[in-house]
Amino acid sequence: MKKYFTNLGSDIPSSIVVFLIAIPLCLGIAVASGVSEFSGIIAGMVGGIVIGILSGSHLSVSGPAAGLTAIVAAAVLKLPAVEAFFLAVVVAGAIQLIMGVFKLGVIGDYVPNAVIKGMLAAIGIILILKQLPFLVGYEKNNEGDESFQGSGENTFVAVLNALKDPTWLAVIIGVLGILILIVYETKWVKSKKIFQLISGPLVVVIVGTLINQVLSAGTGGLDGSHLVNIPVANSPKEFFSFFKFPDWSYITNPDVWVIGFTLALVASLETLLGIEAVDKLDPYKRVTPSNRELMAQGTGNVISGMLGGLPLTSVIVRSSANLNAGAKTKLSAIFHGTLILICVAFVPGVLNLIPKAALAAILIFTGYKLAKISIFKDYYSKGWNQFMPFVVTVLAIVFTDLLKGVLIGLAVAIFFIIRSNFRTAIFVSKQNGKTLIRMRKDISFFSKPILKAQLESVEENSTVIIDMTRAEFIDKDVLDTIDEFTQHADLKNIKVELQNSTYNDSGRIKNRTANLAGVKDQAN
Repeated sequence: MKKYFTNLGSDIPSSIVVFLIAIPLCLGIAVASGVSEFSGIIAGMVGGIVIGILSGSHLSVSGPAAGLTAIVAAAVLKLPAVEAFFLAVVVAGAIQLIMGVFKLGVIGDYVPNAVIKGMLAAIGIILILKQLPFLVGYEKNNEGDESFQGSGENTFVAVLNALKDPTWLAVIIGVLGILILIVYETKWVKSKKIFQLISGPLVVVIVGTLINQVLSAGTGGLDGSHLVNIPVANSPKEFFSFFKFPDWSYITNPDVWVIGFTLALVASLETLLGIEAVDKLDPYKRVTPSNRELMAQGTGNVISGMLGGLPLTSVIVRSSANLNAGAKTKLSAIFHGTLILICVAFVPGVLNLIPKAALAAILIFTGYKLAKISIFKDYYSKGWNQFMPFVVTVLAIVFTDLLKGVLIGLAVAIFFIIRSNFRTAIFVSKQNGKTLIRMRKDISFFSKPILKAQLESVEENSTVIIDMTRAEFIDKDVLDTIDEFTQHADLKNIKVELQNSTYNDSGRIKNRTANLAGVKDQAN
């Protein structure tokens, strides 16, 4: 426990930044999901405190996720009461606990790095696009929506409309915030201890709020939709009235169970991908135990549903902001949840003074760090097998949503993995009138077109050496292709040498030149 408190100087400022970012996201996601704003606040508190304590991740921050918005909105409309939906959230959490017990967290390990990096870059692009309207004071956007479509207009239309009708004070606050963050990235600032105590994002919030308050003393300040807006309770009784509870009489409703399973599967996939992505960004390269994370998320969803909150996942936006603000341990996530609870209960009016343009500046800069041009160049230099899954994942997420985009990217990645395996299964070398065709590892039916094309390209009056000594398995269709080529090779005056592996009496492999019948006998 001592190691956590030694990093309080980094974790406390980071928790404040994440807390300030989480508030409008929680509210926006709740509105987009068709439930009360306070359901989003509850989820933010539980995600920070409960999951923060139970999780094995040092930097991941959990809360209500935009990726579940469409599922939640449809579920709220389908179920007979919102209390039935909260029961479905409890069911989802219980299923996640079972998944963790049976060690199903390994699912996330099967997602290629190109897809995970593509997911991060896509979220960075979406952050920039979605926050640009707030940066210029455009009022019609929805801060909780990370999908391409939202608020009656798609992302690009919202950006274009925002640029046509800016609110100049919001622009000044936002641009100044980005400049502050850029300065904080310079070597000179990073070398000064005083700037390590006060993080850049926190300075952005303070400066933006002070500018607006000074101007509000006259007639030029921002107000209304340009500021953070959270529910204000005038008494403890009113505060506790914001909490809703599941209705257990709906436990026999099959829709509750179907929605519970759907939420559990989608939330688990987003969480596993989220922690995998955050672990890759962690400068200390710490690894999050995936099964423990599923159980932590399951516990959090059970408690969130019991209190009337939205379903939870590990959220990359908040996690990335947490990391970029300088967090070192999980205390940052726990403190951010505690701050949500304290401020919403006791001082909600103070939070409602913060301009959204200041928060937009922080998120846009976070998006830039996730989607740098250098990342695209790096994957392009790795070849098409890496670049295509990466860029397809980026485009698919930007134009659909997180889950669909990842699935599309995963399908493309699998295609290129299979394609690469087929291409490397057969090695061809041509020199001095001789062609060497060497088969490596397993040669399946799908390698037949490649082999056939290579055999057909052999020139007349040459020699072909077909080396099968390294192949552990050769499909019979492939052997038939070699057989057909061998039978007609003399028509082009092509000499064919077949080399295969066989076992001697001591069990060791030895190489020999063989006829095709011997090769076929071995395959059989």
